[in-house]
Amino acid sequence: MSTDVTSPVPPSGSQVPAELYTQVQQFYTRQMGLLDDGRAEEWAQMFTEDAVFEEPARLEPLHGRAAIQVSARARVDRLAVEKLDFRHWLGMLDVQQNPDGSVRARSYAMVMRTPRGGALDIFANVVCYDHLVLVDGVWSVQHRNIEHDGTE
Repeated sequence: MSTDVTSPVPPSGSQVPAELYTQVQQFYTRQMGLLDDGRAEEWAQMFTEDAVFEEPARLEPLHGRAAIQVSARARVDRLAVEKLDFRHWLGMLDVQQNPDGSVRARSYAMVMRTPRGGALDIFANVVCYDHLVLVDGVWSVQHRNIEHDGTE
C-alpha cells in the first residue's frame, strides 16, 4: 500500500471492524474538541513527535509536534483576542487499516467561526487526510494533509 496520505478511498466493500472505526471517531471527537476549547498543548500531544502538518494556507508544512503546538497556540490566542469561537465539524469519515496496523483516515471538516454576540460564519470546508499510528496504545497523527475546497 502506498504511503501517500492522499491515497484514494478504498473500493466498495473494504471495511474496517466497527471497534476500530469507533476508536478513530472518538479520536477525532476528542482532538477537535480540545482545539475548539483552546487547549492547544493537549491537542498537539495527539500528534507524533515527528508529525507533519500540511495545509495550503501555509507556505511550508509544519514539522514536529513542537512546531504544531506553537502554531496551534498562536491561533488559539489570536482567536481569543478577536473574540471568535471556532468549531470543527467532521463527517464522511472513511477509515482504512494498513497491513502494519496504522490507519489512513479521510474526512470532511467544516470549520465555523462565530464572533461573540454575532452570527455563525462558515470559515472553510476541507478534506482532511490523516495517517494515524498507535503510540503506546494511543492513536496519534503522524501526517495530516488538509485540502481546502475552492483552492487550486
